[in-house]
Amino acid sequence: MKNISIVIPAYNEATVIRRCLKSLVDSSSNNGGVQIVVVANGCSDDTADRAREFGPSVTVIETEVGSKIHALNLGDKAAKGFPRFYIDADIEFENGTLEKLCNALQQPGVLAVAPRMVVNCENRPWIVRAYYNVWLQMPYCRSGMIGSGVYGVSEEGRKRFAEFPQITADDGYVRLLFSSEERQTVESCTFAITPPKVLDKIIDIKTRSHFGNEELKKLYPELWTSDEASHRLAILKLAINPLWWPSLAVYLYVKFAVRRRVRERFRRGEINKWERDDSSREEPAT
Repeated sequence: MKNISIVIPAYNEATVIRRCLKSLVDSSSNNGGVQIVVVANGCSDDTADRAREFGPSVTVIETEVGSKIHALNLGDKAAKGFPRFYIDADIEFENGTLEKLCNALQQPGVLAVAPRMVVNCENRPWIVRAYYNVWLQMPYCRSGMIGSGVYGVSEEGRKRFAEFPQITADDGYVRLLFSSEERQTVESCTFAITPPKVLDKIIDIKTRSHFGNEELKKLYPELWTSDEASHRLAILKLAINPLWWPSLAVYLYVKFAVRRRVRERFRRGEINKWERDDSSREEPAT
């Protein structure tokens, strides 16, 4: 595994950046040539200083512009290697993940990859666990390369676009650039996301996600492929079993609340609003 580049946009991520970088350094500890670029964008905390604690293994770029897309493009310009990975700062890798992802990108025809996502619902209330139990059953989470903050592309795959466009859902945009045969979720490795503690915050972050999808539909209709029908079918299959009914009620409540908020955002013209949950970004106890 040589000459890999990893780009991490980080906006006020001081509480989690050490955890992310440690998992990446550990995952690549037995392999040389891994370049990690952290782009601290518009930060008012010590994200950049904490990233610098990792020494020469991490390149830190600071910009006053608080924009994830701007940070991705700055990081891309500094990145030199391939495969190239784009990772949110609150992500935690398991050891060996990078090597497995790189191996997948060496398969013929595979241009984009992501590890399998695990939702860490430890110490979360039932209502939060109920939502994610259903969400993880949806086709979107089971199809190749889901957009949840981690994805990698080969050198050939990176040629599919010039710069990241000014959109909300960069991962969704990249996913749409590749056919289902060209992108792959690598089941043998995982990354963990930590969900919010309360349902209102789930609605917040899902509003951003759904808004990003609607934005992609409007800006790139030629790329958009809808799987609404398969989602409805998945929900109907779960609804056959009464044991799923309480969790489905939570899931559908969130879904309808999100749709209402997205309509309001478009009506008010809140294009650059960025919903975020800080309760899932608590600094690990030492």
